[in-house]
Amino acid sequence: MKAKHERYQKLINRCRKLPPTPTAVAHPCDQSSLEGAVDAAKLGLIAPILVGPKARIQAVAREFRIDIAKLTIVDAEHSHASAEKAVQLVREGRAEALMKGSLHTDELMAAVVRRDTGLRTARRISHCFVLDVPGHAEALIITDAAVNIAPTLKDKIHIVQNAIDLAHALGSKDVRVAILSAMETVNPDVPSTIEAAALCKMADRGQITGAVLDGPLALDNAINLQAARIKKIDSPVAGRANVLVVPDLEAGNMLAKSLSFLAGADAAGIVLGARVPIILTSRADTVIARLASCAVAALVANARRQSSARSIG
Repeated sequence: MKAKHERYQKLINRCRKLPPTPTAVAHPCDQSSLEGAVDAAKLGLIAPILVGPKARIQAVAREFRIDIAKLTIVDAEHSHASAEKAVQLVREGRAEALMKGSLHTDELMAAVVRRDTGLRTARRISHCFVLDVPGHAEALIITDAAVNIAPTLKDKIHIVQNAIDLAHALGSKDVRVAILSAMETVNPDVPSTIEAAALCKMADRGQITGAVLDGPLALDNAINLQAARIKKIDSPVAGRANVLVVPDLEAGNMLAKSLSFLAGADAAGIVLGARVPIILTSRADTVIARLASCAVAALVANARRQSSARSIG
């Protein structure tokens, strides 16, 4: 069995070879969000710019003895203003990643998706969990469990491509995507099976690139070779998937939290499809999961820098 956190530790180690990613931290006004940003800075993962009520941030730092003396604070009077100013720092080129502090996710995302002043791109914005599951050979990417509630087939094209690009940014050379449903056969009465088949055909025709897709697949025959063999499913993905695409947000949220609370997995959260990666953390996250979320964002930011350099060259 693999050592716990081995996958996350590898990601963090890779980031140590990179410069810290300038990161706007929106409203870090409680212990966990401020400490998470500072801990990531100590490891050289990010270079945080704290955005929020200056006096309140300083009070939290004093109360919990968190050293922020060397960090820049951009004053903002409340959480909505914090989100807007953090997004503005990205638009000005001062930050290459965005990190959620102690504000609601929808407050931050409202500033991100605003048409005139946000961080939209041609891609649909989507969320991924990168899970370190004890006993599993490699990290699992699950998408989307936090942003798109009931994604359409059109949305899922972007959701899948975002996840594939993430897997490559994390260093995966062989990306195997399972489009999940409750069964492994196409059933006209189950829309997710039809969408799975359509996504696979899109990959065959080059509309989705960078990975091998298969679906519909049930969870067991997506990640367990024995289950795939029993069902006589023969594909490069069945039993070996490292990206799991769920039918909707409810399924993704339940799957990720089941792995976290029943199987002892840690879940690093990241939002993709915007101009920069967005680090989504929860107060329930472990320290290693928070650090891993920052490491994932740093690797995505680095991949974007390299892609920009190639396109300019």
